[in-house]
Amino acid sequence: MNIQQRMLIFITRSNWVLFGIISVLGAFLTSSNFALGMICGGLMVTVNFHMLYRTLNKALTPPYLSSHHVVIAKYYVRFVISGIIIFLLISKNIVDPVGLIIGLSVVVASILFATFIELKKMIFKEAV
Repeated sequence: MNIQQRMLIFITRSNWVLFGIISVLGAFLTSSNFALGMICGGLMVTVNFHMLYRTLNKALTPPYLSSHHVVIAKYYVRFVISGIIIFLLISKNIVDPVGLIIGLSVVVASILFATFIELKKMIFKEAV
């Protein structure tokens, strides 16, 4: 398995693990608005990541290659819907904005973690 596939599998799985961890920790250690922000943000970004993966996978897998215009249009539709949801969550005071930002950082944390693991593998592989 090549590095891209390993990282994608790791990121996909760790998104859900990190989302679960911050949801449980947020529910027990923070206020309800803060925890709800973490849960909403984590769920939104994780679902968006999976939808982007499905869109790109379908668009780039033969024999059903899609136009790049379709991929970009789907991306922007998801982006606008996410923006509207974030706006409504914050403007209606349903969630705490800081908790929402922490939740929205789940995928970034997964990507960074996967990158560090792969770099460590590469460095120690070269050292041996």
